[in-house]
Amino acid sequence: MRVPPLPADQWDDRTRAALRPLLPRERQNPDGAGPAMSTLVRYPELTEAYLRFGVHVLFRSSLSVRVRELVVLRIAHVTACAYEWHSHVEMAPQEGLSAADIAGVQQGRLPDPFDQTVLDAVDELREHARLSDRVWAALGERLDERERMDLIFTVGNYILLAMAFNTFGVEPEGGAQADTENNDREQVV
Repeated sequence: MRVPPLPADQWDDRTRAALRPLLPRERQNPDGAGPAMSTLVRYPELTEAYLRFGVHVLFRSSLSVRVRELVVLRIAHVTACAYEWHSHVEMAPQEGLSAADIAGVQQGRLPDPFDQTVLDAVDELREHARLSDRVWAALGERLDERERMDLIFTVGNYILLAMAFNTFGVEPEGGAQADTENNDREQVV
């Protein structure tokens, strides 16, 4: 672990304030914040600024929860981000994703044409930093302009988080390891 969670004895009012955009007061502490936020608060100013954007992506986005979760899981899988994979695969059933959906995300193939377009969008943005006319138009059959903008920023947000969490060594809560390595991508976690 390159950047460990901030030890409890180093938390102060500024550290807790950095989490205000995302966490209620009772979770603005080392135990309530969890490993990811407890790591990010080592740099309170950056955390506070980033979380304002992250809150939009997670709670205020015009995207449906299902689309957001397809995006997050695909990014977690292709970037081998164990923390994001573990966090979101646990919540996926409550957000309407089945075990078959999760397996399809890992394989990069889903039977529903729109769901497949969402995965294609994630892969194109990750590989080329832009969407093809085909994918943009296909998304436009179900998403309006704001929703497509939110999709692009959601992809970017979770790629950024995957880069940070993978580089810092943020591990899933409880130390559980998600099977997201490239050579194991066909397995459902």
